[in-house]
Amino acid sequence: MSDRVSVERDGHVLLIGVNRPEKRNAWDRRTIEEVGAAYDRLADDSEARVGVVFGHGDHFCAGLDLADVFPAVSEHGPEALSGAGRHDPFGLWKEPVGKPVVLAVQGIAFTLSIELALASDIVVAADDVRFRQLEVGRGILPFGGATLRAPAQLGWGNAMRFLLTGEEFGAAEAHRIGLVQEVVPAGRQLDRAVELARLVAAQAPLGVQGTLANARVALRADAERAAAEHLRGLLPGILGSEDAEEGVRSFVERREARFTGR
Repeated sequence: MSDRVSVERDGHVLLIGVNRPEKRNAWDRRTIEEVGAAYDRLADDSEARVGVVFGHGDHFCAGLDLADVFPAVSEHGPEALSGAGRHDPFGLWKEPVGKPVVLAVQGIAFTLSIELALASDIVVAADDVRFRQLEVGRGILPFGGATLRAPAQLGWGNAMRFLLTGEEFGAAEAHRIGLVQEVVPAGRQLDRAVELARLVAAQAPLGVQGTLANARVALRADAERAAAEHLRGLLPGILGSEDAEEGVRSFVERREARFTGR
């Protein structure tokens, strides 16, 4: 286990656990790098057929550690969210891993948690999960794929409801709109995710990977690429705004932001 991410292979299943419970598993730059390295290992390990991603402790992830990550994104663009490895956990700025990923979420699952769910292949949620896409309340916009994928995968109105309001929603609503595929009692989510991963791993690996690759072509094709490029051009102006500066400051000072539209 590293300081940030545990990686362990159990048969044909690679378990990837974010291990920063004292910060509600918020991702700083080091976490981003180590999660990316774990996805590279999933791709390269011939015995690993399916990945399971989870968060140690009571919460899956509170989102980005903005004070640490914001300068890197401002300097290098949204690609900073994917780290230096070959595979992007969000499958947006670099190649997605070519093997299935099952996500297990519980407790707080904010911002990038939703984007990881949209990028994953099967999502199991604890019944205590709390989702929230709160970037608009920080003076910025999502840049891990929510603006691209949520409307296509969940339906326009379902997506805009949580993207534009920043409202919190729970397991039942996430299941209704299709963000998660199964809801289980809190504490059972990782076990169930591993059970599903083992079912997938028991199938023919080439058939599974081919199914995944072909489905991605159909779902993500040219429209997603165009939207990603639009986001790449849009983001610098928003990150450099007074509202974005106020959003980060309010995050650090733990207060409500006061936006001016500038």
